[in-house]
Amino acid sequence: MRGQEISTWSAHCNCVSISVVVLVISMSCAYLIHERRSLATVKRRYFKQHGGLMLFEEMKSKQGVSFTLFTKEELEEATGRFDERNVIGKGGNGTVYKGTLKDSRTVAIKRCKLINDRQKKEFGKEMLILSQINHRNVVRLYGCCLEVEVPMLVYEFVPNGTLYQLIHRHGARAPLPLATRLKIAHEGAEALAYLHSWASPPIIHGDVKSPNMLIDDGHTVKVSDFGASTLAPTDEAQFVTFVQGTCGYLDPEYMQTCKLTDKSDVYSFGVVLLELLTRRKALNLQAAEGEEKNLSSHFLLAASASKLDEIVDAQIVDEQSIEVIEQVAEIAKQCLEMGSERRPSMREVAEELGGLRRRLLAQHPWGQKSSEETEALLAVGSPPPASNCSEIELSNAYVSLDDSAYLGVQSPR
Repeated sequence: MRGQEISTWSAHCNCVSISVVVLVISMSCAYLIHERRSLATVKRRYFKQHGGLMLFEEMKSKQGVSFTLFTKEELEEATGRFDERNVIGKGGNGTVYKGTLKDSRTVAIKRCKLINDRQKKEFGKEMLILSQINHRNVVRLYGCCLEVEVPMLVYEFVPNGTLYQLIHRHGARAPLPLATRLKIAHEGAEALAYLHSWASPPIIHGDVKSPNMLIDDGHTVKVSDFGASTLAPTDEAQFVTFVQGTCGYLDPEYMQTCKLTDKSDVYSFGVVLLELLTRRKALNLQAAEGEEKNLSSHFLLAASASKLDEIVDAQIVDEQSIEVIEQVAEIAKQCLEMGSERRPSMREVAEELGGLRRRLLAQHPWGQKSSEETEALLAVGSPPPASNCSEIELSNAYVSLDDSAYLGVQSPR
């Protein structure tokens, strides 16, 4: 009898153990399914919030579109789960990582910090418009990720750092000829002129500064970071936004009125011109007591006192180039006018700088130039942009106007 009781007890224990194991497995599976569904729901909600459905419809209706909707998992894989060692830049609008996609393309991935409710609704549509910009001096936007709380942008990777680094971090004695500086200024102006005058609809950058101008091979400039950009309003008088940008570059009129216009970009570009002329920072917080910390104020005071020679970088001053330098300074002065209506357009600035590049070429004999200067001067003018290829890629996500048609991606492609 005792043996039978033990056997029965053992059988009961085995049944209980098996039941517990089955229960644990069932609960684990239920939890994982719940978490997976919750994650998919969260992704779907963010996707809708950021205008993903509207973006998809726009993509279907447009021809010649090359744009990818990336998944969070793809960008995590590309950056090593956003490893700090892959950080290549940090700013007020977000952090930029270097990454490698599955197709071996090296890209720059920007994790934005915050966007407001108005931007959320139109974000996807505006990113599609930005992706259609095809200008040699504007960084190409490949796509974005909308299934996260704050969207991520995927840009082409430009290898040689920023204009800020070229001017300020390579040492004041590092050679940077006037011809190269003029090339950089002209190409940057052409990029902004394109955004203002030829993009459809026109685009206001909103944060023009030397850290947002990348340097490619041959000192070719590529304007980047559209985190503060906006489409130009059809009724400018009704357009009001919260002030964002970078101290030292901000348009004083924009700070007073909270109205961002194309002339706000013009003011900021004027500060970049001063950086190129003087090799000084837009805002020098380490300036000695009594010295002007703001570069634009320092420049305007020097110009009004006819002391331009005291602020211009001595490395580029010689008898043959002084007239060109003075003309560039005059353009900068016009860009920095307090009233936006008195500032030139970026189109006019680009034309003036292009003319000065040609004048510098005519003034300097070939034999007195370095190969770098010659190349910079010969590069006046930009070739027409190449035609866009037709490509709509959803990166394993399927979207329709019906919410249920959005499928959260389970694994990267």
